[in-house]
Amino acid sequence: MKREVPLFATAVIGLFMILSFFVPHQLVSVPADFLLQCVVIVVAFGYVLGGANALRVNIDLIAKKAPNWQYKIVLLLGLLIMVIVGAVEGRGFQAPGTRFTWLYNQLYVPMQATMFALLAFFIASAAFRAFRIRTVEAGFLAVAALLVMIGRVPIGNWVTGWMADLPPALRWMQLPNVEEWIMNVPQNAAKRAILMGAALGVMATGLRVILGIERSYLSGED
Repeated sequence: MKREVPLFATAVIGLFMILSFFVPHQLVSVPADFLLQCVVIVVAFGYVLGGANALRVNIDLIAKKAPNWQYKIVLLLGLLIMVIVGAVEGRGFQAPGTRFTWLYNQLYVPMQATMFALLAFFIASAAFRAFRIRTVEAGFLAVAALLVMIGRVPIGNWVTGWMADLPPALRWMQLPNVEEWIMNVPQNAAKRAILMGAALGVMATGLRVILGIERSYLSGED
């Protein structure tokens, strides 16, 4: 029964949620809304459990003086300060002018900007490796990326700005226009294909869970 009851509950609730998209009736929509609210509550408890687990793991590493344990002290202090300040502020802790908002804007946002700035170097390194032209497809990718990068900065408009005096049939060769076409046509087509594939993958995984084929959420059982 340890396996059958969770599988049966998962299948029934999953089929019920799918049915709520196609049957606009109160007998279906009202219970579906209740189940969605239950999911929000469960996710909230998950955040609490994740915070408690972060405290337990990092306190243990600090006690053992693991490598870089000093940074874990900073992590825990930041976590506790934000939680305590948010609890003291109450429901309006995200309102402008609160201490929580000040801490968020003055500490978290600059650190986030610094992290993204550092990621730019990793992206540049990855782009250098990806744009090694070894095949025809890699060559097209490198040319398209170069046109997009140049077309999105002022130098692209400066280099091809003289083309604005050409006839309308030739103005499309300006780098900003080429960049816009690449982003709107081939890039959008590829992105939509990837999103469609991801959606089909989500549907397949959902059906596997509902039908009881996928059981990895039951103590790691396949």
